[in-house]
Amino acid sequence: MRWIRTTWLLMVGLPVTAFYASWAVLASWVGIRYAPQNVYDRIMIGWSRLLLRATGVRVTVEGLERIEQGRSYVFVANHTSIVDIWALLVAIPNSFRYVAKRELSRVPVFGRAMASAGNIFIDRANLVSSLASYDAAASMLSNGRSALVFAEGTRSRDGHLLPFKKGPFVLAIRAGVPVVPLCICGAFERTPKGVLNVRPGAVVVCIGEPIETGGMTYNDRDDLSGTARAAVEAMAVR
Repeated sequence: MRWIRTTWLLMVGLPVTAFYASWAVLASWVGIRYAPQNVYDRIMIGWSRLLLRATGVRVTVEGLERIEQGRSYVFVANHTSIVDIWALLVAIPNSFRYVAKRELSRVPVFGRAMASAGNIFIDRANLVSSLASYDAAASMLSNGRSALVFAEGTRSRDGHLLPFKKGPFVLAIRAGVPVVPLCICGAFERTPKGVLNVRPGAVVVCIGEPIETGGMTYNDRDDLSGTARAAVEAMAVR
């Protein structure tokens, strides 16, 4: 059964990703720039919905009433599975862009499409470059544009929450926007790290209370990180 799911994921995932990525690249070639709810949002959401449907993953959301659709945030989520990316794109109504590791920018077609759609890449091995990327992200967070960061920096291998990186919280403080903790439940059971297939089933995206950053400085980053991580942990044991 596993090899069947793996074959199906490759047969569906590769052409679907190439199709939607090509539309994103084409949109950038004709001069369309990213704006909330424009063609790039529709491309990313369409890609996610089709992959979720093809793999039999059902996504529900809890806590939508806690966020305002037209407001800018830094969404901070746990990360256990590739399914997280698809689930968040269909669950969160706010227009957001991922802050992702620079290695993804080198993936043929897919990397170009991510850049075209306004996603931001960071070089985690280069502190100066990484901080510059977060500065670029901070300048983007206005007029309803948000950022989403997997705060652990990588996928958890056992489903348990890893320590949070400080970058997302520096970003939120610099931009002066609230941090919104997110907990994705059930994605690890769909496909853990290192497994190239997706098991059908349910995924729940839980949205925590926004944490305001007004008046905070760089020195508050650790406290902000701890508060957000505690919120994600609390939602994980719901």
